[in-house]
Amino acid sequence: MSAAAIAIRPALSFVRIGFLNMLAYRARYYVGVLTYLFNVAVYYFIWRAVFQQSATVVGLSLDEMITYVAVGWTIRSFYFNEIDRDIAGQVQEGRLAMNLIRPVNFQTVMVFDAAGQSAFRATLFTLPIAVVVALLFHVRPPVSLTAGLLFVISAILSFFLVAGMNFLVGLIAIRTKSIMGILRAKYLVLELLSGLLIPTTLFPEPLRSILLASPFPHINFTPATLYLGKATGGTAVRLLLEQAGWTVALLLLGQWAWTRSRHRITIQGG
Repeated sequence: MSAAAIAIRPALSFVRIGFLNMLAYRARYYVGVLTYLFNVAVYYFIWRAVFQQSATVVGLSLDEMITYVAVGWTIRSFYFNEIDRDIAGQVQEGRLAMNLIRPVNFQTVMVFDAAGQSAFRATLFTLPIAVVVALLFHVRPPVSLTAGLLFVISAILSFFLVAGMNFLVGLIAIRTKSIMGILRAKYLVLELLSGLLIPTTLFPEPLRSILLASPFPHINFTPATLYLGKATGGTAVRLLLEQAGWTVALLLLGQWAWTRSRHRITIQGG
């Protein structure tokens, strides 16, 4: 067996555990499907009202904007994870210290456990949502096979990008003991800055330029842009490279932050 296979086997075990954990909470799955359909429906009617005053908005037609919204909420159901909340729970319950004696890297455990949950979401959550949303709201397919492939790659990168962000946010709990207020603010801010609520190009300058130079638009705006074919050729490759670069940078930053924070772990609860 190769060294790479030996290194990846523990990680795959955590993927399986994450998948099974999601399978145990079926009620949350059914409620989640309805929640995402509700969100798409709300923005569908909002944008229909907006487009009564204009044929296009930031270069998008009504059909393209509805597709943008539907694609955004659909991939959110895939990349969404609660690594930060899980870490905060481990801190409060005194379980985080156990990760210091495990032979597997803590960040690897958390990210691949979340990957297992996303694998569950992709098969039993994201796909049903995509099908129902496409039928109800006449969502456009990818403009080309290449656009569809680039979109899938970008959506996978979005998962690891969000995982890297959430891991960093979760580590704050080691110092503060509770991050519930931070989590509430993070969800709202991330949905806005990622381009989920409105396309990033709708932000005024210079905020738009600042946002486009940050990792946030790569969560939602980049995958949706590739899906719609608004970025092709060299521009599409550049966006994917930027997204991958931010993903690697955040994961490395998380590893560094964990190395620094682990010395501050104290036992809470009992």
